[in-house]
Amino acid sequence: MFWMNALSGRSFLIAIRFLCLVTLLFQISGCSQQHRTPLVPVPTPELPFFTDDGDRADLLACALSHRNYLTNLPEGHHLTVANHTYPRQWLLHSVDELISILRSTPDTLEIHNRIAHDFDIFMATGRKDETIGTMLVTGYFEPLFEGSLSETEQFKYPLYSKPASLVTQTAPESQMTSVGRIDVHGNFTNYWTRAEIENNQPLKGDELVYLKDPFEAFLLHVQGSGKILLPDGNQRSVRFAGHNGHSYNSIGKLLVDEGKISLKEASIPTIRSYFNSHPAEQKRILHHNPRFIFFAWGDDKPPRGNLGQPLTKGRSIAIDQSSLPPELFGWLQTKRPLVNTDGLILEWVSTSRFVFPQDTGSAIEGAGRVDLFWGNGLYAEVAAGNMKEKGKLYFFIKKGFLRY
Repeated sequence: MFWMNALSGRSFLIAIRFLCLVTLLFQISGCSQQHRTPLVPVPTPELPFFTDDGDRADLLACALSHRNYLTNLPEGHHLTVANHTYPRQWLLHSVDELISILRSTPDTLEIHNRIAHDFDIFMATGRKDETIGTMLVTGYFEPLFEGSLSETEQFKYPLYSKPASLVTQTAPESQMTSVGRIDVHGNFTNYWTRAEIENNQPLKGDELVYLKDPFEAFLLHVQGSGKILLPDGNQRSVRFAGHNGHSYNSIGKLLVDEGKISLKEASIPTIRSYFNSHPAEQKRILHHNPRFIFFAWGDDKPPRGNLGQPLTKGRSIAIDQSSLPPELFGWLQTKRPLVNTDGLILEWVSTSRFVFPQDTGSAIEGAGRVDLFWGNGLYAEVAAGNMKEKGKLYFFIKKGFLRY
């Protein structure tokens, strides 16, 4: 992925995820401020052929996981799509129908025929500056970085646990929450920025683990969690525990705006290469982003998205859940890389698969962005770090609701 190191990487997002290194770091224009209806129905003559080139067992496992999410929604939960309101029970009925289809072990043609016949199908309208239906598709994955539980000359860039000084307040009128701290005068104020935390070190004593490289620490902040390889060979997971309340500023956009890199070359390897060539600029550029993430130790189970369900490689996606429905399963059509054993991309090939919107992210706004979770390992690292493709995303609701 970014610098082809088997120990490099990123992770899932949990609760409020800070995902998608490519787009979070580069904040590609045209991905926000959607002005279209998020979903439009697709007439039968315009349906694509619903092929699936992913692992069938992973698909079934992800479908069952998504069913668990729907089961745990409040009894009165409902979803409105195209002027029809569907209760939670019908959303469950829709995913149950998919599970039934998968368990009958159909071939590709049968899957397409049953999906096309049994479901009402909607397309995400996509980016506002593109042809309707065109999405920006990026990727993310769970990283592995070397680290140490104690500070050494080699490991000196800390990840911090959630500090006691971090305070959340809720305004009684608006019910809006604010993150900050109590100052020496007893007043609620903004929490320290990334630059203030790293320069002034007000969080001494709250270090959780130390990494080798400040950029690797920054990447973990972007992704929200990952795995740490300790000197004794053991691995421990770190998970998102909170943030300092400041907004996210894109360092990739900063580099593009300053003419350091072009938008076309925007990738994680490009940023890494730039920092290697201009080490004196790294701190200034990283401090351009005031948002700071706090961590806690996690378990050895798969990472979870903001819906509380384990993420499944090649199946879980992150969307703007205020624009597109997390309750429905989807089908994604885009391109993925073919990668050799050295982590080099040989070519980009078409891919299509059923997916489940089980995550979100602060850089994903509107109906024009989707981020595909690739799991962990070298392929996931390369795919997630370089994926910046066009694609289409469809959603499905079981037909026959008015007869239900």
